Amino acid sequence: MNNISNLILPIIVLIIILYGFIKKIDIYDVFVEGSKESFDLVLTMFPCLLAMIFGINIFIKSGILNDLFNFIKIGFVPTDIFPMIMMRPISGNSSLAILNSIFENNGPDSFIGFLASIIQGSTDTTFYILTLYFGSIGIKKIRYALWAGLFADLIGIVSAILMAKIFF
Repeated sequence: MNNISNLILPIIVLIIILYGFIKKIDIYDVFVEGSKESFDLVLTMFPCLLAMIFGINIFIKSGILNDLFNFIKIGFVPTDIFPMIMMRPISGNSSLAILNSIFENNGPDSFIGFLASIIQGSTDTTFYILTLYFGSIGIKKIRYALWAGLFADLIGIVSAILMAKIFF
């Protein structure tokens, strides 16, 4: 099975090259043109991504999260899940790292592992989406998109807690 998965990408590239030869397309020029277009897109998105990463690092390094977790201690929800609840709307990579940490410390079959998995699947990276997509096309006024996204995340988290309590 490992050999098949290692061959899939080269086979796809070979099929694309053969298709280009059959259709008499200058594959190299088309590739270079596509690369130029993607470079412009990266240059457009980079300032938005940089601002978001900068904001996330300030938020994490300031220690505000630890103070907030100590302030909010809800008895029916394990406190180990709070970092994931707070970071999921901000950063997908951070929430995956927290999920991995929860799995390592408690196991994937524990209640908190089950709850963290549901939260990971039922919420989204709202701030990332707004920063990247709205910023890359130049929308400055996000209007109700932020509140709608955060409300959807809240509903996802509450639903995840309820589903974990019911099904675990």
